[in-house]
Amino acid sequence: MKARLTAIILYVQNVQLLRNFYVESFNLKVIEQDPIWVLLDAGGAQIGLHKIGDQYLGNIEAGHLFDNNTKIVFDIDTDIESARNQLISKNVQMREIKTFDNYPFWLCDGTDPEGNVFQLRSKK
Repeated sequence: MKARLTAIILYVQNVQLLRNFYVESFNLKVIEQDPIWVLLDAGGAQIGLHKIGDQYLGNIEAGHLFDNNTKIVFDIDTDIESARNQLISKNVQMREIKTFDNYPFWLCDGTDPEGNVFQLRSKK
């Protein structure tokens, strides 16, 4: 079997908040949307934002940030320091820029408004 990644779905508290974050921060295009679902075109794959079911939302404290083991990586076509500074100016939590020996990319992690981790990746 050969598989190809086509989409990643994040279960979120506030679909509209995250829709706006990803559209405004990364210029992603909305493919489809309704009150509990948004599908974004992220280039090589799609990102789905699906509202967490009501039976689970009642157990989540207001302002809770999720801690998960998923990271969305965005290749960017601009200077990573400029991109990082632009996101920081919008109050996005961003970590330091890093790289590794013999690795052709600069990397910088950040978190969306619900605590999901994303990474900016830029060629050196």
